[in-house]
Amino acid sequence: MNLLELTTVEERKELLSQTVKPFNERAKEHDTFGTFPFENFEDLKAINYHAITIPKAYGGLGISLCELLQYQGIIGKADGSTALSIGWHMGIMKQLGENQIWEEKKYASVAKDVLETGALLNNAASEPATGSPTRGGKPETYAVKENGQWVINGRKTFTTLSPILSYFVVSASIDGTDDVGNFLVKRERPGVKVEETWDSIAMRGSGSHDVVLENVHVGEEDLVQKMTSGKKMPAGWLLHIPACYLGIAEAAQQSAVDFATSYSPNSIEGTISDLPAVKQKIGDMKLGVLEAKSFLYTIAKKWDNSDKEVRQTMDAELGAVKLSVVNKAVDIVDLAMRIVGARSLSQKNNLQRYYRDVRAGLHNPPMDDMTIIKLADQSINNK
Repeated sequence: MNLLELTTVEERKELLSQTVKPFNERAKEHDTFGTFPFENFEDLKAINYHAITIPKAYGGLGISLCELLQYQGIIGKADGSTALSIGWHMGIMKQLGENQIWEEKKYASVAKDVLETGALLNNAASEPATGSPTRGGKPETYAVKENGQWVINGRKTFTTLSPILSYFVVSASIDGTDDVGNFLVKRERPGVKVEETWDSIAMRGSGSHDVVLENVHVGEEDLVQKMTSGKKMPAGWLLHIPACYLGIAEAAQQSAVDFATSYSPNSIEGTISDLPAVKQKIGDMKLGVLEAKSFLYTIAKKWDNSDKEVRQTMDAELGAVKLSVVNKAVDIVDLAMRIVGARSLSQKNNLQRYYRDVRAGLHNPPMDDMTIIKLADQSINNK
């Protein structure tokens, strides 16, 4: 059974929920040893999860943003690293297919590869000197035109999913011009090397290593997009980021409630879930989840139901969702740990992993300070 054959969201949620059941146990081992969960992605590919955001015209399901976020939350609750990693591929394939950003023939070729071989892709955009591309720094990676081909040199950091990517969408400055281009680079190209540099204490299973490009030759047609200096189209698909971290928060919430309803020290009757102070924290966690979900899905639904003109105005709203949901997720995990107490810091306890993983969301784009400035500018300009 696979997701492409199922006709309802509920059926697909059920199959995905069954598929990700082993992920949480595996996450403990991969977190401990800093290894990559290859088996998780094989399981997701087996049900064609990686293909469902591809538009129907190319063989996928063309699912809505709301539907994608539900699935990403399910995976995030099982393993944050896997959810964040696959989310990049899912969102990029959705964005490219819906907005026809690439030449149609090139997108069709990649979509076919995804469907037939399980190929995955992600952007390779961050660099040591520029940091997040959302800050506006020009790539030091550069591309030179030679004999009808592009030759690319540079280093990319934080390339999530790098152990199994088939394609890297590499941003590079075009030599001799002020232009920046996105180049589609196949993994097997000579000169492409993944250096295993990922040593973060959070999202340890995301495989976010460095990608080094040394005289990598690609075809003229592999310049798939030239980046313009004007206003960028807001990216609704980036809501996969808060959806992932909300999933982690829900895992922490469940872990704390399970503990509170079963732990009974000999100093009290019943369990600690009967204590007012603990009940307060349990209620606060639930409130945080409800508020976060309401904001996340309200804006996602607005995105799904809007035309391009309205979507062009949603940048600040999308950033606000990410800021609000991720910070609420951090607070929910903190409350969960307060309920469980010192045991939550044990290496055997999942909560210490949730605590480390959820904080990674603070450093995913867009950054909180940039969002606040956009909201302030919007308020000032619309007074």
